[in-house]
Amino acid sequence: MNFELSQLQSLIAALLWPLARISGLMLTAPVLGARTIPARVRVGLALVLTLVLMPLAPSPGKVDALSLAALVTVMQQLVVGAAMGFALKLAFEALSMGGELVASSMGLSFAQTMDPQQGHGAPALGQFYLLLATLIFLAMDGHLELISLLATGMQHGSWQAAMPGGNTLWALLGFASHLFAGAVLVALPAMAALLVVNLGFGAISRAAPAMNLFSIGFPISICLGFIAVWLGLRALPGAFDALQRAAFVLVRAISGA
Repeated sequence: MNFELSQLQSLIAALLWPLARISGLMLTAPVLGARTIPARVRVGLALVLTLVLMPLAPSPGKVDALSLAALVTVMQQLVVGAAMGFALKLAFEALSMGGELVASSMGLSFAQTMDPQQGHGAPALGQFYLLLATLIFLAMDGHLELISLLATGMQHGSWQAAMPGGNTLWALLGFASHLFAGAVLVALPAMAALLVVNLGFGAISRAAPAMNLFSIGFPISICLGFIAVWLGLRALPGAFDALQRAAFVLVRAISGA
């Protein structure tokens, strides 16, 4: 089978558009772009998704794959894909930050573990919440919905489409406030319970100043903190689902789906 140069350029151009968006998504998206997944596996997954979704991508027409216009389009799609993954990542980071707030309240902030996604140390309780968020995301078929949004966005896109407008980018920055709101929503039950415990310790210290509250209060705070975390796990799927729904709304706006 012989290919002419024009046919080869058209094939490369048709491959570049979806590959750029998917590659940008894989750089920032949780689960699919996690550093714990080997780089070869991530590259292979990006290529497989590109080949599957390429028929839905807009036709490049007579666009030269080596032209400046094609390069600008590829860079735009990289930014779009990275913005989609970043919006979804904020929902995961909200739960991680909530775990860090609870760990600080119960005195477990010194219990550090290596975060493989960020490459630095993080409280173990925050990593526990992040692991639960990953399992909930997969159980709710969040990865399939993300791929569906990719396909819909490509189907309605065009080679001449520019990057998201200022309103969409401003909405992405505004969605970052959900990071703190979601963290407080996750950590509030345990923090409120521990606040009551600390107030009790304060009253005891005033009533019996000679009592060594550090040796007594520290294990009590940890035990009651774990009980509060255990009781609060029932509300965790609902809180994460609300954050995930809001993130997917923003992802849909960014992708043009």
